[in-house]
Amino acid sequence: MSLDIVDLRSFYASALGKTASRFIGRAIRARFDTSIGQSIMGVGYATPYLDMFRGEALRVLAFMPAAQGVVNWPPSGLCASALVEPVMMPLPDSCIDRILVIHALEIAEHPRELLAEIWRILTPGGRMIAVTPRRAGLWARLDTTPFGYGQPYSRSQLRELMRETLFSPTYWTEALYVPPFERQIFLRSSALFESVGAKLSLPGAGVLIVEATKQLYRPIGVRRIARHALPQLQPVIGARSAGVTPN
Repeated sequence: MSLDIVDLRSFYASALGKTASRFIGRAIRARFDTSIGQSIMGVGYATPYLDMFRGEALRVLAFMPAAQGVVNWPPSGLCASALVEPVMMPLPDSCIDRILVIHALEIAEHPRELLAEIWRILTPGGRMIAVTPRRAGLWARLDTTPFGYGQPYSRSQLRELMRETLFSPTYWTEALYVPPFERQIFLRSSALFESVGAKLSLPGAGVLIVEATKQLYRPIGVRRIARHALPQLQPVIGARSAGVTPN
């Protein structure tokens, strides 16, 4: 089931959404600690987590699935967001250094195809962070937040998916030990929930976070052959008039 862009934006504007983005963003930043000179792309709905990189990264892009919808981002300046088909993104091979996947893998119709496309886009040795609802967590059992939609994952399921798509997991962590409720008692105690849950490795985390690197060798499959059989469309930089070209 696809998430609607309006619901995603509303969630992250809420107190619970801001709490979730703070704890997940902290884990992401700990792994992507510096992005100077790097190209970073978010796949899914990653804009709440991409702002932290805008001041230092070479470029930051936000690609959102066509079934979800798209918002203009960032709010000021040149637009860096785009509506795309997740398994055929309009980018050349090996052009992005780091990719953040959130609100994407669990709702993808073909998750292996999505990861194969991300593999294609990543530079050799490029790094990906994927955030997915944790199968045994409370957040995945309630549809009151975006983490309650789609296919949640266990660590073994996510590891197997990475292995099949030639990614090597290098780091695992979890986040969102706070219950997914808007009540002030939980929101005020969210830092305590997160600290105790992480230190004691409690089983109630809401999301799995895995960092993986791109393996360098991949067999050429039918999908790659089909891609090269299609006409090569070149991106257009800048505006162009729609007039008729004379003979």
